[in-house]
Amino acid sequence: MDYIVTGDWTASYADPIRLSPGERVRLSGREDVWEGHRWLWATATDGREGWIPDTLVFEESGIHMARAEYTATELTCVAGQVLEGLQEQHGWVFCRAADGDTGWVPRRHLVVSEG
Repeated sequence: MDYIVTGDWTASYADPIRLSPGERVRLSGREDVWEGHRWLWATATDGREGWIPDTLVFEESGIHMARAEYTATELTCVAGQVLEGLQEQHGWVFCRAADGDTGWVPRRHLVVSEG
């Protein structure tokens, strides 16, 4: 599905957290609710930190692990830009720009393209 960006968005983190399925995740206990969705502050095994959706992790024998591959990479974009939406989760859409760059954009900054 294609989207049109309604407001400029600048990526928040230079080196965002990335996780692989089954990777151990350390949760700090810090939580946030953003647009009705629960986010957890986490640290990956490589030391990168960031917000992850609460549905991404599961606990087994006291160890938290990632259910799936995830990156918190955001996509810097400008109003009027057309993006291809690849996945929607927790109020964000993972998009691909015409130049091939990918990343998350807040859903509230996008409208579905009519064309």
